[in-house]
Amino acid sequence: MKCILFNLSALCIGFLAFSQHTNDHKALKSNTMNAVAHKNPKALFDPTPFAFSHSTTPEGEGKYVFISGQSGGEGLKHSLSKDFRTQVRVALKNLETVLADYGLQTKDVLKITILIVNHDQEKLKIWTEEMHTAWKNHEFPASTLIPVPRLALDDMQIEVEAIAFMKK
Repeated sequence: MKCILFNLSALCIGFLAFSQHTNDHKALKSNTMNAVAHKNPKALFDPTPFAFSHSTTPEGEGKYVFISGQSGGEGLKHSLSKDFRTQVRVALKNLETVLADYGLQTKDVLKITILIVNHDQEKLKIWTEEMHTAWKNHEFPASTLIPVPRLALDDMQIEVEAIAFMKK
C-alpha cells in the first residue's frame, strides 16, 4: 500500500511539475506574440512626421493588416485633384499599393471604412462604380461609409482605411 501511495504521490508531483512548465511556456509564448510590424511603402509619402504608419500588423499565426486611411493624394508629393472621381481612383490605387507591399490584393481585405466630405448620392454612385472596378472578383469587403464635413487636408475629399488578413 505504501508503494502504491508513494508512486501515486510521485506521479502527482511529476504531473504538477510538467503542468507548471507547460504554463510557463504558454505565458512566454504569448508575450512574444505582442510584436507589431509597421510598413510604409516607398511608393507613398513618408507618414512618420504625422505620427502614423500606412499599415500595421500583429505577428502571429495569420496576420491582420491595419491600413491607415488612404487619400486621393497622388505620388510622393501627395497632390490632390479637385475631381472627386480622380481622388477615389487614387485612394483605391494607394490602398492597393499598401496591400501589394504585403503580397496581398483587394480580395484579402476584410473591412473598409470610407470617409467622404460632403457626401451625396452622386458621390456614392462614383464610389460604387470605382469599387466594382477595383474589386475585380466582386467579392466586396464589409464596409462603412461615413459622411464628414472635412478631412486632414483642405482639398481631401475621400479617405479609405482597411483591415486585411494575410494567411500564414
